Amino acid sequence: MPRFGKNPDPDDAGSGAGADMEAEGAKPLTRSEAGWEPEAADTRLAHTAGADPSGVFTSDLSVSEYVLLGEAGFEPLGFVVGSSIYHVGFQIGRWSRNQELHVLSQAMYNARELAMSRMRAEADHLRADGIVGVQLKMQMYAWGQEVLEFVATGTAVKAIDGTAVHRAPDGRAFTSDLSAQDFFRLLAAGAVPVAFVLGTCVYHVAHLSAMQALRQVGRNQEMLQYTQGVYDAREFALSRMQAEAAAARASGIVGVDVTVSNHVWGEHATEFLATGTAIRRLADEHRLPASSPKPTFTLGLDA
Repeated sequence: MPRFGKNPDPDDAGSGAGADMEAEGAKPLTRSEAGWEPEAADTRLAHTAGADPSGVFTSDLSVSEYVLLGEAGFEPLGFVVGSSIYHVGFQIGRWSRNQELHVLSQAMYNARELAMSRMRAEADHLRADGIVGVQLKMQMYAWGQEVLEFVATGTAVKAIDGTAVHRAPDGRAFTSDLSAQDFFRLLAAGAVPVAFVLGTCVYHVAHLSAMQALRQVGRNQEMLQYTQGVYDAREFALSRMQAEAAAARASGIVGVDVTVSNHVWGEHATEFLATGTAIRRLADEHRLPASSPKPTFTLGLDA
C-alpha cells in the first residue's frame, strides 16, 4: 500500500494549539511529462468513425444523449481511454502538525494527469474537437497493493459543420465531464467547454495531544485545529483547480465538485479533490439557433 509514516515531534506532550495548527502553504503541483503513449489502442481506434469513414463509432452515451448530441451539431467518433498505474512513494508527516503531504499530493496529481493526457491523445488520433462525459476513476488490484490505477474515459466528438471553433485555445480537443444535456445547454448559451480541470491536496490533520483531549472532555466546543486543517486542504485543492482553468485560458468553471477520500493512508491523512469543467464564451454567430429543440425532463408514471 502507499506508505505514510508519522514522525512524532519531541515536544508533542507540551505542544500548544498554536503549534498544532501550524500549516504549510500550498505549493504548485508540477505536470508530469507523458513521455510514452500506449499503442495498444491503435487497432481499435483505426476502425472507429473518427479514423475511418466506413468505421463505426463507439461511445458511453445513452440513446437520449446520442440524439441530443446530434441536435447540438456534434457527432460521436469513438470511446477514448487513458490509464496510468502509479506507485505512490513514502511520505513522513508530523504527528501533531497540520500539513500537506506533498509527496502524496504530487503522486495523485501526476497519475491523473497522465491518464487524462493519454485519453486526450486518443481523441487527437481521431481528429476530435472534444471529449464529453469524462469520468476519472481510481482502482486497486490485488497483485499490486502499493500501486493505484487511474483511468480516464469519455466519448470523442466532432462538430458536424467542421469549423473546429469549439476546440480548446491550444487547438486540441476540449475535455468536459458535463452530461449531454448540460453540454447542449452550454452551447445554447453561447459557451463551450475548454478543459476538465482538477486540483488535489493530500493533507495530514494533526492529532490532539493528551492535554488537549482532556480539556475538551464533556464540553461543547469547536475542534479548531481540525477545522483549520480541513479548511486549508480544501482551499489548496480549489485554488489549484482554479489555476488550471486560468492556464487553459478559460473564463470560468461550472459543475465544481469537491470529494474527500481517505484511501489507505490512515484516518488523519485525507485527499481533497476538486474537479469541474472550465468554459469560455463563443462569438454570437456560433451560438445554437433559437429554433433548436430544448431538452425536456419526462417523469414516468409507471408503478
